[in-house]
Amino acid sequence: MSSFAPTSSNGQVSTKESYKEFDKENAEFFKGVVNIPFKPDAGPTESLVYKHYNAKEVVLGKTMEEWLRFSVCFWHTFRGTGADPFGFPTLDRPWDDGSNSLDNAKRRLRAAFEFFTKLGVKYWTFHDRDIAPEGKDLAESNKNLDEIVELAAELQKQTGVKLLWATCNLFSHPRYMNGASTNPDAHVFAYAAAQVKKGLDVALKLGAENYVFWGGREGFHSLLNTNVRSELDHMATFFRLAIAYKKKIGFKGVFLIEPKPKEPSKHQYDYDAMTVIGFLRTYGLANEIKLNIEPNHTTLAGHAYEHDIVMASAFNMLGSVDANTGSPDLGWDTDQFPMDIKNATLLMQVILKQGGLQPGGLNFDCKVRRESTELKDMFIAHIGAMDTFARGLKLAARIQEDNILSQAVEERYSSYKSGIGAQIEAGTTSLEQLEEFILSNGEPARISGQQEHYESILNYYI
Repeated sequence: MSSFAPTSSNGQVSTKESYKEFDKENAEFFKGVVNIPFKPDAGPTESLVYKHYNAKEVVLGKTMEEWLRFSVCFWHTFRGTGADPFGFPTLDRPWDDGSNSLDNAKRRLRAAFEFFTKLGVKYWTFHDRDIAPEGKDLAESNKNLDEIVELAAELQKQTGVKLLWATCNLFSHPRYMNGASTNPDAHVFAYAAAQVKKGLDVALKLGAENYVFWGGREGFHSLLNTNVRSELDHMATFFRLAIAYKKKIGFKGVFLIEPKPKEPSKHQYDYDAMTVIGFLRTYGLANEIKLNIEPNHTTLAGHAYEHDIVMASAFNMLGSVDANTGSPDLGWDTDQFPMDIKNATLLMQVILKQGGLQPGGLNFDCKVRRESTELKDMFIAHIGAMDTFARGLKLAARIQEDNILSQAVEERYSSYKSGIGAQIEAGTTSLEQLEEFILSNGEPARISGQQEHYESILNYYI
């Protein structure tokens, strides 16, 4: 999850005259693009079709649509401008006049729901400040949000598209320059809490199935001016307050924390999956909150693509996935669309093993490259990623059905099934007993890990 650039795509604020056609009832935003069909025999240059993703195809007892639960994120797809730290905006969206007006926000939202419908996804996600402009104070911001949420509710009803999760932007505004829940100023903490209260009201109204917390500035740049324990204590208090309000209003969605090691802070408290799990267990919150894993963040932490997915699932904490990728050679958060079949297969193996992601899903927290300037590129990027995960799903299903890899792993740990290993597993032995076992049985044999063998098995399927 990353911040959006709320400037116009050409750096200018245009008059509304150029955008009147999109204010008409039943205006079409993506002319020439029809609902994306499934066409498995399509050629390599046919990019506005699904070659692998067939929503109703059954894989291991569930449809692809049920396993994958794709979602489009609003902030990159409809607020992204192509700007990066070294370049001005490049993306022109004909319905967007670059202003922070409510009329412009409504055009963006209507364009988004046409996009969701033509793409054929069932879910979307957003930050509060993505969809509605921030006002001069919290009351005006809430009023603006209420007006846009009314339109969102209407569009959801018309299209059947649901809200996978909502979240609040607690990182872009200058007030959050030193963090939100971890800010040394209690006034800022209170403002963030008030913003989240409204965010939870909105999530309830729109039927969100989850609610995400991303601590974009919950961290530090220097330990010289930071009381780490105080900030972590305050962050735990913040989550407890949110949990209490969630229960008070009857919101049934799952709370999720999204780990990230750095950017924009030098070090963030939600560094990776195990850091977050440790935090939740330390503060007694592990039964209330799960994790939303973004693999691009995982690689920024120095781990393999699938690492945090595996770790979160191993502790029954994997709630949802921001499905994207990065460029490790660049070393910063590029939020690219995931097109790597091997990575998708490794991720889907975990999801299959735990029985699915419900009520989470695969949210495309991705942005088209700043050089991909045509409207059809928005579709092509999502279609390519959806096909990638469809292929990953089918490959992971074959691997699971053949059971070769899992049997090999089980055999590698078979010494814990009987004898001294079974006692270790059950926690019924002691250091004295283990010493006696070694004195009686001597040096253990060297057993090959056969890493290359396992890699070859995986490559066989891919």
